[in-house]
Amino acid sequence: MPLSKQKQTITWRKNFKTNLKDTLSQAKVSVQLCLLALLFALIASTVIVIFRSLLAWLDSFTQTQKFNFTDLIDDWRVLLPILGAFLIWAIAQMGSKHYKRMGIAYVLHRVKLHYGKIPLASAPAQFFQALFALASQFSVGREGPAIHLGAVSASVLAEKFKLPDNSVRIMCASGIAAGIAAIFNAPLAAVIFVLEVILREYKIHYFFPITISAICGAVSSRLFFGNIHIFDQISVIKIPLSQYPILALSGLILGCVAAFFNFSLLTLTEKSHKWPLMKRLLIAGVITSLIGLFLPQAIGSNEHAISEAIQANPSILLLVAILIGKIFATVAAVGLGIPGGLIGPLYGIGALLGAAIALFFLEWFPSMAPFIGLYAIIGMTAMMGVCLSAPLAALVALIELSGNTAIILPSMFVIIPAFLISHQLFKTKSIFFRQLEIMGLGFKVTAVNLGLQKIGVRAIMNKNFVVIKNEDEHLLNALKEQKGHPILTYTKENNVEIIQLELHTSDTETTLLRKGVKGIADTCTLSEVYQLLSPLRRGNVFIFDHTSLDIVGVISWENLLLEIQSEQI
Repeated sequence: MPLSKQKQTITWRKNFKTNLKDTLSQAKVSVQLCLLALLFALIASTVIVIFRSLLAWLDSFTQTQKFNFTDLIDDWRVLLPILGAFLIWAIAQMGSKHYKRMGIAYVLHRVKLHYGKIPLASAPAQFFQALFALASQFSVGREGPAIHLGAVSASVLAEKFKLPDNSVRIMCASGIAAGIAAIFNAPLAAVIFVLEVILREYKIHYFFPITISAICGAVSSRLFFGNIHIFDQISVIKIPLSQYPILALSGLILGCVAAFFNFSLLTLTEKSHKWPLMKRLLIAGVITSLIGLFLPQAIGSNEHAISEAIQANPSILLLVAILIGKIFATVAAVGLGIPGGLIGPLYGIGALLGAAIALFFLEWFPSMAPFIGLYAIIGMTAMMGVCLSAPLAALVALIELSGNTAIILPSMFVIIPAFLISHQLFKTKSIFFRQLEIMGLGFKVTAVNLGLQKIGVRAIMNKNFVVIKNEDEHLLNALKEQKGHPILTYTKENNVEIIQLELHTSDTETTLLRKGVKGIADTCTLSEVYQLLSPLRRGNVFIFDHTSLDIVGVISWENLLLEIQSEQI
């Protein structure tokens, strides 16, 4: 290639990267952001498809979906949780000692305080530990690894591309949406879950890349596993208004059970989180195996429990027994640190509880007989919505997974009293945020910093500056020509100084001031600028690309204050 064309290519690439960073630094909808989200979602979806395929292969080998519930004592599969505990421990010992954190709570911490940047070294441990946990029939959900792996895939790629931090968070959220959609084949529920639980806010420039990623995850799921909704088999018919008083009472019962579940899980988590890993895993394995020996329907994610809840003529005593076993199995698994999510087990608990409530009232109201399936789905909605503080995500998820809109009004009618009694009477908090408090991980961000984190430094930096040699004659000429624009110079130690002329009021003398200026990378957000300048509420920060010798802009306190006072923050 001729030298001139090579220079043109290098210049074009540099200009392209600069323009891309400038665009992504703004808190606005852009085609570039959406295309990047799609690219990263493809990678995240591929990871989840591989995870699901391996899990399906392990399930076909153990055939745990075909338990003979009447003769389990001689079945070696009842010991799977103990074997799984040893495998999880072995993977933990082989993994990096610096990246032991995983799961939804950890992802929330990274999204809140670190723009969703999650170390790649944490991914292999999450992948294989969750794989063995699910295959060995622990009562955990698939969304835990989906969220962690989706977030890692997208955030690592975003960092490799050197994207601005404000867009790295959006890419992380998009990867999470792709992961959830690829696991559940429920794209809209994935979008709502990310906005309601992970980001806990709605912005229009978040919505489009997250939605595109969720679509990508759902399409990947359908291409490889078919367009299957796991709760299609649950029969749901419209419920008459005469049943609504019973629905309201059911909501109160569901709220009390959800509060008890949260309290039990968080109490065990708090008491055990400092125990040795092997001790916690082995106790969880033994408890799960014992429960599986007598109530095999209570172990696993949710398939066995839901099948029992929706069968033709369920026994209320059996459902209550399985419900108690399911609660104990889930509290033991999640509370003792088995890697996995909560949504699957909550669906199982909710289905059992909802069906049991319907059977209980059936003695006095025989007309309820056709609605047992509806009560099972309503129970699933309420348990997820109350325990995870995500009522809208729970409702949308069950609509997509069941493919039936008949659940909307009765579910809303139940989830409101359930949520109110749990959160107001029993002071129930979101499980994820209590887990963060127990682990000592922060998640709170001030309103100002939260707003500033949405905008990259390149969006408002002043590009009209000059860097000159540290010689007086050059300084004076530059000061005359720049007419107030920032002037930077380097010290002998290669530190950066900003040069200003200041007129003293006591006389007519003009003094040349040299002030040290701190620099930050052009991938940072205005939050980092605020942290540097807010103590003195004056001064400047220079922005550099790659190294401090490559200065690309300057931000003053005055410019930052104008941005804070604008409608963007």
